[in-house]
Amino acid sequence: MLEIDGKIISLDILRCRFLCDLGKCRGMCCVEGNSGAPLEEEETVLLKSEFDAYRDYLTPEGLAAIGKEGFWVTDSDGDLTTTLVGEMECAYSTREGDVTMCAIEKAWKAGKTQFRKPVSCHLYPIRVARFSDGSYGLNYHRWNVCAPAVSRGRSTGTPVYKALREPLERRFGPEFYAALEEAERLLREETGE
Repeated sequence: MLEIDGKIISLDILRCRFLCDLGKCRGMCCVEGNSGAPLEEEETVLLKSEFDAYRDYLTPEGLAAIGKEGFWVTDSDGDLTTTLVGEMECAYSTREGDVTMCAIEKAWKAGKTQFRKPVSCHLYPIRVARFSDGSYGLNYHRWNVCAPAVSRGRSTGTPVYKALREPLERRFGPEFYAALEEAERLLREETGE
């Protein structure tokens, strides 16, 4: 573990390799799981206020789940999460052929909303925990549906954090990302990797 600006970071974020391979995983991170995507408090407001911008991209099942459960739910741990269709698929997902993706991000790419998607989705496979003292912990979450991303990351030599530069800067700022780069450089020097 290392600490940067009050954030406790797993060294796996610097050492492990990962590069999303949507063509092979088919967006299964939006389909499988036992809880919706974690949400920041302000994102619950955006899910509701920006609904008209991404409504047309949602599946009928997603629309029905949101109509029944609401724009977000509180899971069994007391965390705010996206609504699910049934027990697994995110209500905010959509499909292009056999690939599942975020309907909110699709609307964002079309210029219809300023809300890209929940930051927890953008940061995946990094999971952020907020501690009672206000600090954060960043961990690399391993999941079998991301095996293609691990293979691709190994073949390209891309560390987890480098694959996630944009969302890391979105959430924590460019200075934090630069500090991660420096930490990786020092780690390589120290270990001879």
